[in-house]
Parts: sequence; structure tokens; C-alpha cells
Amino acid sequence: MSRTEDFVKSEKAQYEKIFSDISFAINDISDFLDKPTLNNRKYVTRISVLSKYMELLDSANLESKKSGFLGNLLGNNKYIDLVQSYKNDHISDFTQLESCSKCACLNCTSECKFDSCNGCSSGKTVAYCDHKRTNVVLWKNKVLNLTNNATGSDDRYSVLALVQDALEDKRYILIENLMNSERFILYYTPGISEDSYGEITDEKDFNFAASAYENLER
Repeated sequence: MSRTEDFVKSEKAQYEKIFSDISFAINDISDFLDKPTLNNRKYVTRISVLSKYMELLDSANLESKKSGFLGNLLGNNKYIDLVQSYKNDHISDFTQLESCSKCACLNCTSECKFDSCNGCSSGKTVAYCDHKRTNVVLWKNKVLNLTNNATGSDDRYSVLALVQDALEDKRYILIENLMNSERFILYYTPGISEDSYGEITDEKDFNFAASAYENLER
């Protein structure tokens, strides 16, 4: 097996299922959502990028086989470089589609009460939604620099989750201090240029957010 064939096999192992899952999801929900709502799903408008990538992988594999042993020996990086260049040019779309394939919103046709795709950004995935009140988003590799009120110093925190309460119209962020693993729950308000965070003084709010996160299946 040539280096190109190895590369194609590896890439297909990672992206073929993502492409299939999203394609099937679009087919399943298209008849139940109006066009603006459907097109608001990020994976609907970006799936063509992955479709093109699958075609490029197949073409690279075919051309590599046509080249034979000598061709692969002399230029075995040519097809890989071409395909990799396309992927690099669209890496944000690849990252988004991978998140979408794992998102609870993927096959959902309910009338959404939450931020849904409007509140989505790189690394965020809806892990739980009851379609009524509670929505929990996990945020991959997100780190915040916040001032510790107790010490007055700036600390770095890993974001564990975002919890949204549609009934009370409140959002919460769960964070963990990277230095000492201490965890906090704060009110969270997304902003156009900057998000804001506030201390929770209501025990019911704290318990709601904590329970929503702790009850996630892992």
C-alpha cells in the first residue's frame, strides 16, 4: 500500500462517518423544518466542504494507483499535499462539522427554546437538551482568564460546561481553576464583543446548574 493510500485510508476513517451521519441527518430533518431554520444549522451550509473532501480523497487514491510503484516512489507526496492543502484552507469548517456530528441538535426537529446554532462557536457541542427547560453545552479546550475575587489575581480556568435555563432565561458557566482544580459556577451573559460573568447568590440557581452538569451521561 502506497503512502497516499495510507493517508486516504486514515482520513476516511476519521471523516467518512462524520460525512455519513450529517448527510443522513439533513435528509431526515429536511421535511420537518422550514428553509431558514434548516439553513441556520451550521452543518447544512458546510457539508459541501466535506463532500468535496471525500471526492478529493477518492481522486487522490485513484491517481496514486494509476501512477504505479515508480510514480509513487518519485512523487508520493504530490496527491497528499493537494488534499492536505484543501483541508487546511477549510480547517474551521472541518472542526465545526466534527462538533456538529456529536451535537444533540443534529437530528432535532423540535421548536428550539435555546441558543442552539445561534450560540454556537468553535469547540462547543450540545451534550443534553430536554427541549423544554434545560440545555447543557460542553466546550472543548476553552480557557478563560478571570480575576479571582478572593485573591485579586488573574487565574486561568478551564470551561467545563454552559447550562441554559429557558424557563428562567438564565445561563450559567461551570469552570475549573487550572492551578488548584477548584470549581466555580457563575452567571454567564454572552456579549457581542465580550462575555460577562457574575457571582451566583441564589442557591436554587446554583443547584440547578450543578445538577444539570452532574446528571450528564459520561
